[in-house]
Amino acid sequence: MSPETTLTRRRLIGLAAASAAAIPLGGLWRPGPAAAGDPIADAYQRAFAAMIGDNKDVRWYQDARREILYRPRQVLVADADARRVIARLRKMGLPVTGGGEFAGVTVLLFDREVDVPAVVDVLRDPDQWPGERVPGVQPHHVLLGFGKIMGNPDGPPTATGQLPARDPARGTEGAGVTVGICDTGIWRDAAAAHPDWLGGSYVPEADDEDSLYTYGDVLALEGGHGTFVAGVVRQAAPGVRFDPERALEASGLGDEASLVAALGRLGSTVSVINLSLGGYTLGDVPPLPLVNALAALPAGVVTVAAAGNAGSTRPTWPAALGPVVAVAATATGETGPQPASYSNYGPWVDAWAPGTWTSTFVKGRRSLPGVPDEEFGGVAGWSGTSFAAAYVSGRLAAQMTAGGLSADEARLRLLAGQPAPFGDGVLVE
Repeated sequence: MSPETTLTRRRLIGLAAASAAAIPLGGLWRPGPAAAGDPIADAYQRAFAAMIGDNKDVRWYQDARREILYRPRQVLVADADARRVIARLRKMGLPVTGGGEFAGVTVLLFDREVDVPAVVDVLRDPDQWPGERVPGVQPHHVLLGFGKIMGNPDGPPTATGQLPARDPARGTEGAGVTVGICDTGIWRDAAAAHPDWLGGSYVPEADDEDSLYTYGDVLALEGGHGTFVAGVVRQAAPGVRFDPERALEASGLGDEASLVAALGRLGSTVSVINLSLGGYTLGDVPPLPLVNALAALPAGVVTVAAAGNAGSTRPTWPAALGPVVAVAATATGETGPQPASYSNYGPWVDAWAPGTWTSTFVKGRRSLPGVPDEEFGGVAGWSGTSFAAAYVSGRLAAQMTAGGLSADEARLRLLAGQPAPFGDGVLVE
């Protein structure tokens, strides 16, 4: 069968139409295992799914093995392959326009709704490129602050009392090290509300602020996530500084372009980068923009990323990228740390760390349908691989200070530590 025949046949079965597999998430929500029987977690997941279902800039590709979230009407192509892909799409009856470039990829925009995963599958098919190299092409994947959808079972934050005072004896841990935190940003009042834990540890900038609220004092679904992460980093290394950059909206949603932009805004003093976010990719292929962006970081900078909260072995990105320290979460068991029920795991995981924390949070009200509102006064409890990753980022900073190590030397020492007794990777306590 010739390439032209294959393309025509695929087009006839729906390449140029909105596919039933590429639909808003809200209509096909399913609870994760921990949500069943927990009305607040159930309501939280439903609200998250409804928010995505109402978002015209997100599509959900539903496939048991290849589930992804992506931006509609976009494909990303390696810069060197853009001309070939544009020509092939025109032959398919799918003309595109350029939508800019970032991190070594060109954004191509369709003028109408298309089944983006199916188009990408065709463009990745070697039979379509006889005698040529298969181009680098992918959807524009949507990323999440880990995270409560796509089967993720963990629940929302819960309001708690005050954090204990910082121990002055630990004040040198991480001193002189800066951790970059690409997340939802930082609460405008974080330093004033948490002078002991966050005051003087970062430089407030307007473009780093977490937008927090959907209306009034009602918190967006992941409003405060970045502030919570910052508090965990500081608990792990009370002397460390951090550089917050906004890669996600307060809803918890971002994409590869927003993460690349946040990485580009990090200050030159950053030596460890914390990414408590990620997502799945079509075909579990490493995402081109993130591969390129991380490769372009200054030599010696170490990146730490959350493994994800779906209780799955499927790799999440950027955690599964080779240079990244992928962190899974532990919970407290009768005989010591054990894998948290929600945590992803597998041979691509490098480290396990505690996933349940009480940390710096924000002020506001969580309002979910069918359950009572909850008021937050600035401190919360939360669980997830997001916070396991934040702890590891802080411990790397502490090791750098204690041993006079570079970030990469601290990474190597951490990864040579105690093997986890229950899976791949080392145990960080």
